[in-house]
Amino acid sequence: MDLVVLVPICSIIALLFAVYFSRKVLKMSEGTEKIKEIASSIRVGAKAYLIRQYKGVAIFFAGMFVVLFILSRLDYVSVFVPYAFLTGGFFSGLSGFLGMKIATSANSRTTWACTKSLNSGLRAAFSSGAVMGLVVVGFGLLDLSIWYYILDWYYRALPEAERIVYITSSMLTFGMGASSMALFARVGGGIFTKAADVGADLVGKVEKGIPEDDPRNPAVIADNVGDNVGDVAGLGADLYESYVGSIISSCALAVAAGLGMKGVVIPMLVAAIGVIASVLGTFFVRTGEKASQKMLLRALRKGVYFAAIVIMIAAYFLVVNVLGQEHVGIYFAILSGLIAGIGIGFFAEYFTSSQYKPTRQLAESAQTGSATVIISGISIGMLSTSVPVIIVGISVIASYLLAGGADNFNMGLYGIAISAVGMLSTLGITLATDAYGPVADNAGGIAEMAELESVVRERTDALDSLGNTTAATGKGFAIGSAALTALAFIAAYKDSIELLVKQRGLDFTFDLSIINPQVLIGLFVGGMATFVFAAFAMSSVSKAAGKIVVEVRRQFNEIPGLMEGKAKPDYAACVDICTKASQKELVKIALLGVVSPLAVGLLLGPNGVAGLLAGATTTGFILAVMMANSGGAWDNGKKYIEEGNLGGKGSDAHKAAVVGDTVGDPFKDTAGPAINILIKLMAMVSIVFGMFILTWSIL
Repeated sequence: MDLVVLVPICSIIALLFAVYFSRKVLKMSEGTEKIKEIASSIRVGAKAYLIRQYKGVAIFFAGMFVVLFILSRLDYVSVFVPYAFLTGGFFSGLSGFLGMKIATSANSRTTWACTKSLNSGLRAAFSSGAVMGLVVVGFGLLDLSIWYYILDWYYRALPEAERIVYITSSMLTFGMGASSMALFARVGGGIFTKAADVGADLVGKVEKGIPEDDPRNPAVIADNVGDNVGDVAGLGADLYESYVGSIISSCALAVAAGLGMKGVVIPMLVAAIGVIASVLGTFFVRTGEKASQKMLLRALRKGVYFAAIVIMIAAYFLVVNVLGQEHVGIYFAILSGLIAGIGIGFFAEYFTSSQYKPTRQLAESAQTGSATVIISGISIGMLSTSVPVIIVGISVIASYLLAGGADNFNMGLYGIAISAVGMLSTLGITLATDAYGPVADNAGGIAEMAELESVVRERTDALDSLGNTTAATGKGFAIGSAALTALAFIAAYKDSIELLVKQRGLDFTFDLSIINPQVLIGLFVGGMATFVFAAFAMSSVSKAAGKIVVEVRRQFNEIPGLMEGKAKPDYAACVDICTKASQKELVKIALLGVVSPLAVGLLLGPNGVAGLLAGATTTGFILAVMMANSGGAWDNGKKYIEEGNLGGKGSDAHKAAVVGDTVGDPFKDTAGPAINILIKLMAMVSIVFGMFILTWSIL
């Protein structure tokens, strides 16, 4: 039996279970008419945003398609490249859209479920998250397997080694399409959600002293819409890109490693096993009806750990049967990535959860004002970078050596790449535990606006707090896998350039010495690009949030009886402002990822591009960890105070913590997560445009 057939079969299984969980959610009661009305407003706003975003994205993709089509006619890229680019973007966007669709249906049902028990609310929100997780892995594997079969058939007459090169080079382009879509979705959604969140908090909490999600706040619906377009649709597109990127980079390195077609299919088969393990793991997420928050967290971890154990066992038999006992080291490389992902997730939780010392110390610093909160949060983020760097460093060395890097350099690189696949193999369930968080956050807002009993809000807040913990873990997986995948892409870039030089008889030899001026300049430019990218994203949030602050203040000043709750605010105005502002700022941010490697390549040649990728990967990885963990600590520090500690809600410490949280919002939900996408997009652009750069570079 051809084992590759398991890949599309497992993708269909994932999509069928996504349908099952969708139907499960939709059968639940939405509750009162007031709850339905609020949920409907959120759905309409989220849908309107995505439609506008996809129109802008369509223009970008049309332009890129034309460019790639012209390059294919000029024989700079494969004839399949323009179409692979489109399908990658389509499936990435579709994953995010479907995740958002079920999330905006599950929020009201989670609210109503929380009137019964905390565990009932978890089941509603987690079922929604399971749809997101399974849709991402299902479509990711479906897209991979479709292209694999098409390309394998088209190039069937070529020798295996040459056939693999054409297959993997074309598949890299659909990874570029997925990255481009993810960048728009993650950054655009991040700008929307954080502009609304920051604007709502600064005027509502700090200036007016009203509770979070108070229906009197004109930005409250925009805030809840933002949870869906940023933390669900954006998250889905982002992790789809990470997932397929890690698999494609491994496939691309199989040729140089000497593993042939067997080495190409192993990453896809490991991912297929991960799908089945994730589906099984979802059924282990259950507790009693009177579950505490600690028990709920244990239930979520039970599902993730079960899936990880299944993969650990099954991957061994897969590697030994496909590659033979002599390549069992590949299995241990997969294991290394899986363990590293769990380790990064744990330490992300340590630095961001209020259960641990760092975040509690940050909350205590709020007693002396906003400045000390911000200083404390930045220092926690900076300190938190040490552990993931050490873990990734150990994982890289271990994967390299275990795969046989001491004897065969290229085999070691393949080991590093496939360790990223191991890290993301549980994505179906880890994404489910992450994506349920925004649903719980929405449920809390609906409970507040619908004026339900205080116990309902307490339960939704418990789920939301739990969601922040699992989100930190999810970001850890995404950032760690991005570092490993980006390293693999750098190796794939070098291999692809050397292959092009050999095929076309060109005169070029890599000189990647650190003292080569081309490499050194590239390193600086790559490191700088991640900071410029983060600056663009942060600045965009600041501009959009400023407009929301002005609008919310205007409504409080001009609408009689709004503060007293006798008049209804104009929610749609804030949604419209966020939508327009987020789309306006996207173009320059997206172009940075595409233009940087092309500009460096044309000016400094392939050596400069290699330096650029190395600089972007190292700096971007550390910056992303710092921003994600600083933001998480600020957020949970604020929630720790809101739970009644250090003076509780309304205290000076709480107001200072809210200011810290508003700074942290664009850190952890806009700029930080998107840096992962940037470094991989730059690598894939470099590979796809390799021939063009070789031909036209000045140096």
